[in-house]
Parts: sequence; structure tokens; C-alpha cells
Amino acid sequence: MLGRVTAHDFNRAIVADVAHRPWPMPDGPWIMRQTWHNLLFAHWPIDAAVLRAHVPDEFALDLFDGAAWLGIVPFSMTNVAPRAVPSLPGLSEFPELNVRTYVRVGDKPGVYFFSLDAASAVAVQAARALLNLPYHTAAMGLTRQDGRIGYDSRRKDSGASLTASYRPTAEPFEPAPHSLEYFLTERYCLYNRDHRGRPYRLDIHHPPWSLQSAEAEFTQNTMADANGLSLPDTPPLLHFARRQDMVLWMPAAL
Repeated sequence: MLGRVTAHDFNRAIVADVAHRPWPMPDGPWIMRQTWHNLLFAHWPIDAAVLRAHVPDEFALDLFDGAAWLGIVPFSMTNVAPRAVPSLPGLSEFPELNVRTYVRVGDKPGVYFFSLDAASAVAVQAARALLNLPYHTAAMGLTRQDGRIGYDSRRKDSGASLTASYRPTAEPFEPAPHSLEYFLTERYCLYNRDHRGRPYRLDIHHPPWSLQSAEAEFTQNTMADANGLSLPDTPPLLHFARRQDMVLWMPAAL
């Protein structure tokens, strides 16, 4: 038994908010919704030549002032469900943790994921089967106290882990076009290869990001190492986002 169906607070009006998009939304209907909560964007500049060896050749690295960037992004999700399906207890809410960089194909910049950890085994299996995304099941926990988020994740198959606490430190702002903050967050697709090795783009849509400067303490962080990468010995660039509603489409072959 999944338990009773609960009402969700997904903001469907976002699909009419399109003026900020860098390209038009796909012609077909979106197929899934998600709401992201309490995101920490932790970013480090990385040597582009190092990252190049870890990204499929079909995807050009997207650089900002000549630098590539690696992002580690912990958050939690609600409202995870197909378009016509209500949110379901035990299936539609769970934490997630992404390790990512930035790529482009033609004039469409997007995200490339090195790994995605989630506390939902069902979501992990579905994303691996349908999209060939590098998802892993993890034991994950979140706490909230005095405006601070405590986050703990340990991957079940390898022990790759993140233990951190973070909070916003300034008022919200919308990233200005062409700024580094815009470059790191305003992304409207992801790129990957399918099970046959064919590249694809998966379009998403969300409102403009509302970001806040942030502070974070990392007690444990082996997420880059688990992907064969090393973080530089420099403090990360940190941003916090309270909430983001989004929808996504079926992947399109390139």
C-alpha cells in the first residue's frame, strides 16, 4: 500500500512564465513535474582539460571566462510525479544530491551530471532505466534548525558521502544575464547518452532563479573523488535557493 494520495502545492502557472527563457519550450507536452527545496549550489573552478576527459565528446564544455566549473548541489524534492498523477506518499518526496558541470550543444547550454544520489530506490531505478542517468541510491537525511540546513548523504554501493550544513546569508536576488551566477544556475536542459551510447538533450522549464549568498561547512565531502575528480584547495562559490518548481519533457535525440 502506498498510503492515501496527498494534495500537492506545485505551481502550474510556471508554464506560462516564459519571457526569461533563452529558447522556446518544446512543442510537445511536458511529462513530469518536480519541486526543489533548500538547494545549496557549491561551485569550484576546475581545469577544463581535466574535465574534458570525463565528459562525452559530443558535448562541448561550457566555460565562463575560460574556466570550467564543478557543482555539488544538495537539496530535497517534492511533487515528483508524472503530469497526470498526484503526488504519492513515499514516492514523491526525497532528498537528492548532484555532481555536475556545464556543457553546450550548438546554442543551447545545459548541465552534464557526473552523478546523482537519491534516497528513493524507485526514482533511482526509473532514471537509470529510462534516461541512463548515473543515479545511485543513498542513505540521506536533512535537518532544519535556526535557518540552517543539515545535510547528510552516504551512497549505499560505495560509501561516497557528503556531510554539510548551510544557510543563506543575504537577501534574495535574481542573477543578471551574463553574470557568473546566471551562468551557473540558469540552465534549461541536461545532456546525456542513452543506453545505446546516443547523445540526447532533455529540456526543462522553471521560473528565473531567486538566489541568496550562502555559507556552508563541509564535514565530509568525497563526491568529486567518487567521480574521479579532485576539488581545488580553494573555497567554493556558494549560493542558496529556497524553492524552484520545474517541469521536464521527453528526451530528444541529437
